[in-house]
Amino acid sequence: MSEQGRSTGRIRGTGSRRRKPSRARRGKTIALWGAAALVVVGGSGLGYAYVTLNGNLKGVDIDAALGTHRPDDVDNGSQDILVLGSDSRSGANAKYGADQGSARSDTAMVVHVDKGHTSASVVSVPRDTLVDRPACTSDTTGKQVGGQKQAMFNTAYAVGGPACAVKTVEQMSGIRMDHYVEVDFTGFKKLIDELGGVKITTSEAIDDPNSHLALKPGPHTLSGEQSLGLVRTRESVGDGSDLGRIQLQQAFVKALMDQAKSVGVFSDPKTLFGLADTATKAVTTDSELASVKKLTGFANGLKGLGSSNVDMVTLPVEYDPEAPNRVLPQEKAGQQVWAALKQDKHIPASATAKSAGDKGDAGKVVR
Repeated sequence: MSEQGRSTGRIRGTGSRRRKPSRARRGKTIALWGAAALVVVGGSGLGYAYVTLNGNLKGVDIDAALGTHRPDDVDNGSQDILVLGSDSRSGANAKYGADQGSARSDTAMVVHVDKGHTSASVVSVPRDTLVDRPACTSDTTGKQVGGQKQAMFNTAYAVGGPACAVKTVEQMSGIRMDHYVEVDFTGFKKLIDELGGVKITTSEAIDDPNSHLALKPGPHTLSGEQSLGLVRTRESVGDGSDLGRIQLQQAFVKALMDQAKSVGVFSDPKTLFGLADTATKAVTTDSELASVKKLTGFANGLKGLGSSNVDMVTLPVEYDPEAPNRVLPQEKAGQQVWAALKQDKHIPASATAKSAGDKGDAGKVVR
């Protein structure tokens, strides 16, 4: 599948919702919830743990990269976080395909946590969505990369790294991203294995040679490698589209959240430190979160959230009649979604009623 769209682009991005300081990457959102493993460390009094975890963290200064031309930072207690999953094939990820010189954001989720931190809305942005990508500065060469109309969404990360991905999302949504969290293939697997696997039940067999996943119907405890296979699966589930894969990813994230609570992540210091050590090595965050103290405080505000408190949708889209492997945003419906997040409200069902994004049965295959 070509990684180029037709010919153009646009978007938006980052912050700490919402207290005035600055804030600063494919995690299938595991990165976000894996980060919550830091909660106990802050109160453990273990200097070794603090220094070790602090040294693991990698941060990107989104604020410095984007400057002041961004949506307003709304100080109402809510938070908006861009969570990306990278498909980099470099280093330990080489087994998943040839390194083509740049990574792409194969998974993108905008996570809105309400001002009371009692519920969250997650909007998945399909990687093949054709958007108006803004001009960005390359994070590898430092040179300006021109904007492009009708560019695939995941090219933003490829040409300009995290800051360009944030800038694109902010331009699309009109919402300032308070934070940024990213995880790659290897980090994702390690997080799952450290957690002891994730329990799911499949309603039908999954056999996808491309993602190297074969599961019979019934209950399973997925290893990190199997979990990665599941969230990458598309050909053997639903209609074989990326939209179906997104439904699988959303179902997996909810199972992961339930698993994290059931194994006592927040009450067992040993389990917590192991997961925190793995998580801090696996993720890249905005510079505002790139310290144990800040990340612990952030995660502490999320630990009360369970899968029943999280509403997941796909950005309203329709298939591009000129390129069936691409999707186009449904502008009016999309604005309903972004408006709900801005107003700290639940996303109305009417916003996604006519979208191709939440159709099909792929999401029912896993629970």
